[in-house]
Amino acid sequence: MSRSVALFRAFLVEQTDPDHFYGVLAADSVRQLGEHVRLDGAQVLDVGGGPGYFAEAFRGAGARYVGLEPDAGEMVARGEPEPGTVRGSGEALPVRTAAVDVCYSSNVLEHVRSPWSMTAEMVRVTRPGGTIFLSFTPWWSPHGGHETAPWHYLGGHRAARRYRRRTGREPKNRFGTSLFPVSIGAALRWARNCPDVDVVAAYPRYHPWWARWVLAVPGLREVVSWNLVVVMRRR
Repeated sequence: MSRSVALFRAFLVEQTDPDHFYGVLAADSVRQLGEHVRLDGAQVLDVGGGPGYFAEAFRGAGARYVGLEPDAGEMVARGEPEPGTVRGSGEALPVRTAAVDVCYSSNVLEHVRSPWSMTAEMVRVTRPGGTIFLSFTPWWSPHGGHETAPWHYLGGHRAARRYRRRTGREPKNRFGTSLFPVSIGAALRWARNCPDVDVVAAYPRYHPWWARWVLAVPGLREVVSWNLVVVMRRR
């Protein structure tokens, strides 16, 4: 429970102190991944890695880290781009097939126009026996609209208009352009029907272990999970 409280507290300052939030999340992600795969010596591709928030944590665990980011502005959000970062699209990864041991993506899928193209690409670049770690914020969660939440429950475009009226500027995550509705049900169906992977685990990312039962309840899981993790093993 203490872990969940720490993550939610960090989550509250995502906009105002992203270094703190992503530092806490990166350390927790390395711990989570360590339950499924040995990171020491592993080649890790971080799809949508932004300015490299996760690089230090993964390299600290002994991984060989490469970040991939499509947005040049995000790459330099902390100054100089993280060494080794590649600019490219998650929907068409500029990486050869079966090249990495771990393909990781955190809070990116909901920002991709063709999410299942991205997941298929993540599977493609992972070697047989390798691990795919996918995490995203489902649309119907309290933070599904990101900075426009909770008004996204009344519609993504309506929430964006309200945000513009209230702040005088466009939201960073623009519904229909850089923010799209992705559901837990759709993600689980995709993973379970993908012939190239076995689903190792699926759980709400920020919740304590005893709350994982919520994923078994359609509808409820979309609202209370906040963030979904799916861990897959490449066949």
